[in-house]
Amino acid sequence: MGIIAWILIGLLAGFIAKALMPGKDPGGVIITMLIGIAGGLLGGFLGKVIFGVDSIDGFFDVSTWIAAIIGSVILLAIYRLVTGNKRHHSHA
Repeated sequence: MGIIAWILIGLLAGFIAKALMPGKDPGGVIITMLIGIAGGLLGGFLGKVIFGVDSIDGFFDVSTWIAAIIGSVILLAIYRLVTGNKRHHSHA
């Protein structure tokens, strides 16, 4: 797949991951797209290591989308843990 296809999959997988994990995230469309692209690569790697399958076959393959979404959800969870809630709450 070409870079344009990865950007498109990344953008959509990132948005789907945010829809599956609602909440405020410090980051806009660019962060979402980067999480999605990296998530697709992570999902493909995990699919190959855990299940022994090539889960990144092509743009229209369901396995590509499932791998990208699962990887994006994992990375979004990690991103939220790392960035945390930067606002400080005062206790009265």
